Amino acid sequence: MHFNRLRLTGFKSFVEPTELPIGPGMTGVVGPNGCGKSNIVEALRWVMGENSAKRMRGAEMDDVIFGGSGNRPARNIAEVIVSLDNKDRSAPAQFNKEDELEISRRIERGSGSQYRVNGSDVRARDVQLLFADLASGAQSTAMVSQGRVGALIGAKPAERRALIEEAAGITGLHSRRHEAELRLKAAETNLGRLDDVVGALQSQRQGLQRQARQAKRYRRLVEQIREKEAILLHLRWLETECVKEAAAEKLAIAEKTVAERTQVAGLAASEQAEVQAALPALRDAAAKAAAELQRLTLASQQLENEEARISAAEAELTRRLEQIGNDIERESALAYDADSALKRLNEELDAITRAQEGEAKFIEDAKTNLDTAKEALTTKEDELSHLAQEVAATEARRSTLKRQSQELTERMARLEGRARQIEHERASLSQKISTDLRLKETESKIAKEEAALAAARTSLRKTEENRSKLEAALTQCGNKFTEAKYAQGEIAAEIKALEETLGDPDSDLFPPLIDALEVTEGFETALAAALGEDLTAPIDEAADRHWASLAPLTEPTALPVGAAPLTNYVNGPPGFARRLASIGVVEDSATGIKLRDSLQPGQRLASKNGGFWRWDGFTVAAGVPSAAATRLSQRNRLTALAEELKVANTALRSADTAFRSTEQQHTRAVESEKENRRTVETILGQLEGARNAHASLMSEASGATSRLTALEEAAQEVASDITTTRTHQLDITQTLSSAADSLEAQAAIEKLKTLVAQHRAAEAEKRSLYDRIQSESTIRSQRVRSIEVEAKNWTDRNTGAEIRLEDLKNRKIEIQAQAKTLSKRPLEIVEQRTRLLEMIEESESAQQEASDNLTTGENAQNQADQTLKAAEAQLAKAREDRVRCEGALEQTYHDCEAVAERIREKLNCAPEQMLSQVGLGEDTKLPIRQAAETEIEKLTRSRDAIGPVNLRAETELQDIEERINSMEMEREDLLAAIARLRQGISSLNREGRERLLAAFEEVKTHFEHLFVRLFGGGRAYIQLTEEDDPLDAGLEIMASPPGKKLQVMSLLSGGEQALTALSLLFAVFLTNPAPICVLDEVDAPLDDANVDRFCSMLEEIARGGSTRFLCVTHHRMTMARMDRLFGVTMGERGVSQLVSVDLRHAEELRDSA
Repeated sequence: MHFNRLRLTGFKSFVEPTELPIGPGMTGVVGPNGCGKSNIVEALRWVMGENSAKRMRGAEMDDVIFGGSGNRPARNIAEVIVSLDNKDRSAPAQFNKEDELEISRRIERGSGSQYRVNGSDVRARDVQLLFADLASGAQSTAMVSQGRVGALIGAKPAERRALIEEAAGITGLHSRRHEAELRLKAAETNLGRLDDVVGALQSQRQGLQRQARQAKRYRRLVEQIREKEAILLHLRWLETECVKEAAAEKLAIAEKTVAERTQVAGLAASEQAEVQAALPALRDAAAKAAAELQRLTLASQQLENEEARISAAEAELTRRLEQIGNDIERESALAYDADSALKRLNEELDAITRAQEGEAKFIEDAKTNLDTAKEALTTKEDELSHLAQEVAATEARRSTLKRQSQELTERMARLEGRARQIEHERASLSQKISTDLRLKETESKIAKEEAALAAARTSLRKTEENRSKLEAALTQCGNKFTEAKYAQGEIAAEIKALEETLGDPDSDLFPPLIDALEVTEGFETALAAALGEDLTAPIDEAADRHWASLAPLTEPTALPVGAAPLTNYVNGPPGFARRLASIGVVEDSATGIKLRDSLQPGQRLASKNGGFWRWDGFTVAAGVPSAAATRLSQRNRLTALAEELKVANTALRSADTAFRSTEQQHTRAVESEKENRRTVETILGQLEGARNAHASLMSEASGATSRLTALEEAAQEVASDITTTRTHQLDITQTLSSAADSLEAQAAIEKLKTLVAQHRAAEAEKRSLYDRIQSESTIRSQRVRSIEVEAKNWTDRNTGAEIRLEDLKNRKIEIQAQAKTLSKRPLEIVEQRTRLLEMIEESESAQQEASDNLTTGENAQNQADQTLKAAEAQLAKAREDRVRCEGALEQTYHDCEAVAERIREKLNCAPEQMLSQVGLGEDTKLPIRQAAETEIEKLTRSRDAIGPVNLRAETELQDIEERINSMEMEREDLLAAIARLRQGISSLNREGRERLLAAFEEVKTHFEHLFVRLFGGGRAYIQLTEEDDPLDAGLEIMASPPGKKLQVMSLLSGGEQALTALSLLFAVFLTNPAPICVLDEVDAPLDDANVDRFCSMLEEIARGGSTRFLCVTHHRMTMARMDRLFGVTMGERGVSQLVSVDLRHAEELRDSA
């Protein structure tokens, strides 16, 4: 099975749908810190069933949902999907129908996670077991991170055992064993609860018979109450019918009164309507007069407001004329300033123009003189530089030759000393190699220890086989003991229940006769039918009700032929003999009926099935239940159970003895296994020590041989270096003797330096003159441009001032015209006010007249309204009386209907059929209502005195019997399930122990090989710590990197610890390969050499198996070794994106190019 791809949507920083293909070989994921690389690893762990929010770097599981960024809102859903290739059909049976499995986990904020496999909902447990069976999972060895490596380094030996368990593939077994233990505990708990429930049900069964008798009496009282209530309801119905007829008569009288008063109110309403019709015209006339007066008043007020406005406008125009005069003076001053500035600028421009005449010729002459001086200076500087270089080269050559000669002399002395040292060391190593005999001694010791180890392991296997057999026997004995204990407990429980049932607190002082009788099995029913309640009377004469001890009759009357005396089947006290002698037993009912007529006074017959016939004709049919018969059967059953309990106790003691004996043998076998295991570990320790000593000696010998070879090569190299050095020294001596003197060259250099200084001073003077002339010309040009800009600005200002002066003059003329117009308006306002005052006086007179007419009309309307109101009041009172009569009549109808409804509810019939429903005729004399109510109260008190009654006692008794039988069957099933679970747990432990030991040996081999591979030498091994059971043992790691002694892993350096932990993790991985291996920055603590060896190991594993590697890294060497690279970027803050590069395809393109 292979991992094909991983898809993320809304998971942490991957808000957009993102797909990560997981191809064969090694897939790398790179990117800067904080960009979201680890979110990919966490997504893979999350979809595999990780349930810890803390391990997902969150406070709660909802934190894996994208929480929003500066530009994106938060999401409510996150989903991760992983696709698996299942063409080899290696998935569990429930998922093994498809070629590809698509496992998804989806979480909605506040709603929890949902798992699906190929679209079907599954449990989280199913997904976790699926990946556990593939040696994968959220916490598996295949998920390797820096934290996992650090945890392994700091873990206790017992915690490291989980690696061996995973390599053995028993992680799933642990889960299943834990589940089986939980089921066993639950089954035992259910068994205890079941026993409690059965006991409670048996207690309930005892009281149901008494409740049935109470229910019968209760039903009889209910029938009597029903009859009396029917009579009472009939009397109430007759009363309501009489009340209904009286209410109908009152309603007719009220209807007549309402009709009369309605006519009077109609006449008053007509008069009031005539008066009210004349009022609108009067109101309109008054309103028009008031409106005219209001209009004239408003016009007068508007004239006053206009007069005030004209005065304010005249003042404003005067102010504006003053402001315009000031503005004209300011603009005139600005125009004069502009003319003055333009004149000054023109004069300055003329002066600059005169200064610029002849300027170009002066600049050209200065430039020519400067170029001539520069050429002369350059010529002399070139001559000085060339001569100085020749002298410096000569001096440097002489100094170099002298230094080389001295160095060669010193090198010759060192080489000769080195040659003597090498010769001395060669002689010492040759003597040491020839005289070392310790290797043979260590090889002999190793052979002896290996033989002892083989013998000890053979003994250990035998003890393990013996222990396994005894475990199976112990389980079998335990099951037998459980079954025996269950059987004994069942019998004891039944005895206890029967004793509680047969026990009677009132019989402790006076035991009943039934307890003193011994009845042959099968005749209990006959005895109970013959004696009945007489069996409950005590035989103690001190009791008020008892059996007296009388002597047998001297001549008892013989029983009819065909009837056997009951004394043949019952043994009892001597005083009971008279009664037994008069009772005969017949085979069946037909015989009893046949012999009934032959019975003498005092005699009676009974059959085994419960039939009873007495001499006076009293008869009881067969099959009628009898408490006495039940009690007698229970007593016989109690006697039989006492014998069965003895047998069960004997079987229980036998099973307990066998279980204890087997347990002691198992304990001895376990102790023997522990002793053999300790012996094996001791021999392993001694063998390991011998191997270490041998390896150390071999390492020393190998080192000495390698050193001797190296010394011989070094001696040859030293001799060659001495010859070469002598030849080189001779050449240098000859070269020094031929070198020339350089004093004349030094004098020529000094002379040239003086000439160069003179030319440099002349060139500086001419450069200064040229720069000054050039600067003055530039300044004059810049000033000309500035004058042009300033002149343009002043010209614009002068033009603007003239325009504004013209505008101000026009505005002054307009304001003067407005002031002339306003001066005429006050006279017109005075004339208009005089006309308005006259019109207002006329309007006030008309308004007063209209108001008086309206007041007269309103007074007439008020009088008509009062007359109408009195008539309507009388009508309303009459109508209220009618409504009350209607209400009373309706209430009587409701009362009749309520009584009828009560009759239908109680008796399910019409009121006319009520008496016949309870068996009473129409001519039956009925009691008065108070007497009927008294009788009902009396019967109700009698019913209530009974107290709570269980009307379903018989049905409940049958249900309880069925439940008890069902629970007994469930109890047997639980016992069988407990036995199977115990056997299964023992089998899982045995299988896990065997697979753990086998996996340990394989992991140990892989670990030793990988350690040497990653470190380039050294050695290491793992061992189980001292524990009786391998399933509880710890794992200790011993390592010896190259050049260091053997020690525990915690004493190594940080890089060595990381590399050792990786060796162990990959040893486990090779023992139980997973379809995918995730490495999250595990190369961070390693240097370049170790990273190179680590990547080579990964390539070899990837080529040799079907595992696909997903590596998150920052290291350049790891990136270079990947088959394909995916980059995680965060172009937008808080949002991760994935980009890909297929390195293998890129290499193919490069090679083809």
